[in-house]
Amino acid sequence: MTTNSFPATFMRGGTSNGLMIHRSDLPKDESKWQPILSSAMGSPDPYGRQLNGMGSGISSTSKVCVISKSDREDADVDYTFVQVGIKDGSLDMAGNCGNMSSAVGPFALNERLVPHIEPLKDGIEVKVRMFNTNTSKILHSTSSIDGAESRYEPGGEYSIDGVPGTGSRITLSFLDPAGAKTGKALPTGNPVDMLQLEDGNMIKASLTDIANPGVFVLASDIGIPGDIHPDTLGSKAELMARLEHIRREGAKAMTLNPDVQSVPKIILLSPPSDADAADGVNIVCRALSMQQAHKAVPLTLALNLGASCRLPGTLADQIAVDTAGKESVVIAHASGRLEVGSAMVDGKIESALLHRTARVLMKGEVFYTVDD
Repeated sequence: MTTNSFPATFMRGGTSNGLMIHRSDLPKDESKWQPILSSAMGSPDPYGRQLNGMGSGISSTSKVCVISKSDREDADVDYTFVQVGIKDGSLDMAGNCGNMSSAVGPFALNERLVPHIEPLKDGIEVKVRMFNTNTSKILHSTSSIDGAESRYEPGGEYSIDGVPGTGSRITLSFLDPAGAKTGKALPTGNPVDMLQLEDGNMIKASLTDIANPGVFVLASDIGIPGDIHPDTLGSKAELMARLEHIRREGAKAMTLNPDVQSVPKIILLSPPSDADAADGVNIVCRALSMQQAHKAVPLTLALNLGASCRLPGTLADQIAVDTAGKESVVIAHASGRLEVGSAMVDGKIESALLHRTARVLMKGEVFYTVDD
């Protein structure tokens, strides 16, 4: 067993955190990343806690972004998102992560990966153009800089549910987000499909691919309340197994590999209560990620859901309230609320956007062990 290290920055992005690594500090051959990144995060760990690494035992904190300067004319940096399996140490690079994407722009600014910084607003905001290799999509990240050093400015008055305190607002714009993995917003061509389960029953599902693929089902069809607490949902082993089966059937219908846990994810939908609707909520969701009940909602799936509310006939469109004529949707999730926007032109999703905050937590050397 040999111990080595690599330089990295540990950052919070939205409601996730993870390691930010220069691509030049990892092997050129991505097939050699697995033992390095899994060990750095503390996986594999049969106890599910990742005490021997930088992870903390839940899917939203077992993440890595690998960043480099881009050779593309339409991007400043390229980045690859890596979801590290907690118990098995596998690396899943099938999809993107919206929360960690919000940390890429600030990291690129701090590490001087953006060759030409062009101030946008009073010289205090800049745009970083990012190419996500997982989905082959372009994102724009607009954030504040300190002015003097042109570094990311984390301080501000913007707050997001699920994160204490405030920070400067980061705006992420996902350009042409439809068909991130399948090439189509509706991979089957249908706003609603019927999935056959192993017990012979059928269930309605909207299979949509916007920013990241999702399998959307109604909480009422599963027999649970739409505002169920994640801990309660996660404690129901039989229900969780059934939801995983539904997710896998949805993946097959979308011609995706059902064995890949990161895409598609499954989301349970319900309409808001009258009180919440009066307070501006348009739709309620509960999310699963990597066979765990998510404490909030994966951002790319929130973007998917927000856009799906504007796709005629989908389950989201059917149950969302008061969305007519609006470009943004307020989603109530397990940790609060999230507003996501989408721009539609002639029925096509031109862009989707959301707001996050991010912060550098630590910078230094991360140690890992590999077999000799």
